[in-house]
Amino acid sequence: MSGTDKTKAGIEIAGPVVILVEPQLGENIGMAARAMGNFALTELRLVNPRDGWPNIAAQRAAAGADHIIDHVRLFDTLPEAVADLDLVFATTARSHDQAKPVMGPEGAAKEMQSQIAAGGRAGILFGRERAGLTNDEVARANRIITYPVNPGFASLNLAQAVLLMAYEWFKLATSGALPFAMPERSERASQGQMEAFFENLVRELDRVEFLRPAEKRETMLVNLRNIFFRMEPTRQDIHTLHGIVMAIAEGRKGPAKGGALDSEQATRLRALIAEQGTIANLPDSRGSLRGLARLLRRNPTDAERALWHALSRDRRFAGQFKRQTPVGRHIPDFVSFIHRLAIELVGPDESEGVVTDRAQRRAWLESRDYRVTEVKAADVEANLEAELVRLQALIAETK
Repeated sequence: MSGTDKTKAGIEIAGPVVILVEPQLGENIGMAARAMGNFALTELRLVNPRDGWPNIAAQRAAAGADHIIDHVRLFDTLPEAVADLDLVFATTARSHDQAKPVMGPEGAAKEMQSQIAAGGRAGILFGRERAGLTNDEVARANRIITYPVNPGFASLNLAQAVLLMAYEWFKLATSGALPFAMPERSERASQGQMEAFFENLVRELDRVEFLRPAEKRETMLVNLRNIFFRMEPTRQDIHTLHGIVMAIAEGRKGPAKGGALDSEQATRLRALIAEQGTIANLPDSRGSLRGLARLLRRNPTDAERALWHALSRDRRFAGQFKRQTPVGRHIPDFVSFIHRLAIELVGPDESEGVVTDRAQRRAWLESRDYRVTEVKAADVEANLEAELVRLQALIAETK
């Protein structure tokens, strides 16, 4: 875990001495020093290191713990290394059958803290990489430390053993204080802000007809609301979410990028398709026709959107109509296969090409026993309910 900030001052606390008995590899000495530095232990003693001292491999492996490596104390024997200490702990994975207290790292850290707080000195012995501490060396300690590890694979790397003990010491000495915390957040968003955001989100989702099918709309809204309310967003979060929604909505570049045209542009799109004979010239494949139908659905006029909203939600019509769905090689505005009824919306000031295209579509549908009714877009916008009543009467005639 990298991330040392060299601009910050280190923590200085009186701690136990770390004593490595006959360490074999310079790299392990260096990594042990690094582990000590991580947890504010500064005094390292070596007893008869195999490769002598100083050791270039240890300096490299210390990774910046020079303040420890440069002040290492060297001893020929263990008794000399512990002579000035009042309380000595021996780390081992084996019992050694010696009648003295055995404890884990956490319990040992508590005893060390008490000893040091009372003005005494404490030290921790770590043995050779290959064989650990001898019985005689363990006998020179007051306490035994052993780690709760897998008994079938109990051997730890020397630096790992030092790190575990240093961590427990530091955690106790600093009361487990973390070096940083989550930055202070802005105030939690108010219910009013949440509702304003949600209304805006739903409005844009309705524009692209995300909340379909109609019978699942309410469930989808509840799920969406729960997503955002569980987050407990801040005021800044809501501002950001508002910005995202509006950037997506205002940044649409037309159907080629999955966006939605406004009503006037959608009307011009329909006129262009009719005048160019686009449907008649499509390749003879259902995929091409479905793609064009999808394009029209994504870009409804205001009248189409209003009428579809009613047909898909009003109990009189719900589930009975489809919008811009291919029937043969034609795409009526709305069609009910159940009632064999097609609805054509008539816009204002339509061109001759649009009128001709609709007439051809009507003739084709009627030749296949579909009834076709035309509804003026202006009537939908002026009195939608009157048009719905008329449609209800048409449906009743077929029953």
